[in-house]
Amino acid sequence: MKRNAIIPSVLIIIICSTLASFLLIQQSQDSAENEKVYPAKEHKPRSSLRLNRDMTERITLGAIGDILIHDKIYKDAFNGAAYQFDPMFENVKPLLEKPDVLTANQESLIGGQALGLSSYPRFNSPYEVADALVHTGVDIVSTANNHTLDKGEKGVKSEADYLESIGLPHVGSFLNEKDRQNLRILTKNGIKLAFLSYTYGTNGIPVPDGKDFLVNLNNRETMKEEIHRAKKQADVVVMSIHWGNEYQRIPTKEQKDLANFLANEGVDIIFGSHPHVLQPMEWIKTADGRRTFVIYSLGNFISAQHSDYKDIGGLTTIDITKHISEKGSSIEFSNPVFYPTYVSSKKNHSFRVVPLEKAGSFGFRNAEAKYKEIQAHMLQWLR
Repeated sequence: MKRNAIIPSVLIIIICSTLASFLLIQQSQDSAENEKVYPAKEHKPRSSLRLNRDMTERITLGAIGDILIHDKIYKDAFNGAAYQFDPMFENVKPLLEKPDVLTANQESLIGGQALGLSSYPRFNSPYEVADALVHTGVDIVSTANNHTLDKGEKGVKSEADYLESIGLPHVGSFLNEKDRQNLRILTKNGIKLAFLSYTYGTNGIPVPDGKDFLVNLNNRETMKEEIHRAKKQADVVVMSIHWGNEYQRIPTKEQKDLANFLANEGVDIIFGSHPHVLQPMEWIKTADGRRTFVIYSLGNFISAQHSDYKDIGGLTTIDITKHISEKGSSIEFSNPVFYPTYVSSKKNHSFRVVPLEKAGSFGFRNAEAKYKEIQAHMLQWLR
């Protein structure tokens, strides 16, 4: 009797032990799989849905041009106690909040007051500029341009530290090589966007030896490597690039050539800056059958530069659709749109960015005719 009673007890112990071991192994495998397959929680349910039906995700990506803060602008923003830039964007805030993701070209360094505020030729802007951009709907800024090194390495660090403190991603200037290798990827509605940024130069200010990470300079081999790396990690590669000739309304041959290089290496969307005036948009057909959208220059979004089209900028948007099925996924780009804006001021006071079609009420003569002219200029190569 004792022997028979022991046998079931032993079996129970063995079964329980085996079951516990199985559960521990399975839990460990699940944890490893979760880390490998689901780097972000939002992808977990989407993975299972693909087995049952096709999915379509859509977002609208937007971009605005140069945030160029001359001394006249930051003096106008000062109320005696603090710098208030939010009012300058209040008339276009509803427009800028429409895109799901919005990027801007931060032309003037945001190094803060401690480094000494300054204007042309070496810019340094108050931190509060970045606060206003966040409040207005900007999600990421490009910081690679000819003014990146206006305050040297201290300026790059000061800007990076503040942008990080308010949660505004930036790309194009970095704290170290590790930071440079860290791709800036934003995810919206399951669509991953990798943002890259490069500039033709830094106004003759040399990059310190061994510190190339401070600013991304145009170099095709470097660009190629990063583009290919970004393609492996994101659905869409977005390039903000500083190029071309100032105040020239049509892109140069060099811009066209570089745009074709970037497109054929895998860039999907190109946002150009530096000319301070608007240059047209177009589609580039690549050798592998894709289409890359490019706007050669977004012009000045805000600055104290007047006349000759330097006070006209705008918002460009493009729709991105991701089709997901059991066979994989594909990306489609469509519906590029341009919304012209105008920088209004009264004797270098009361700076306001306003929709161009409404600029008549801000003292701009023939605003409606200018709006039509700008639209024709920007869309001429899309027809």
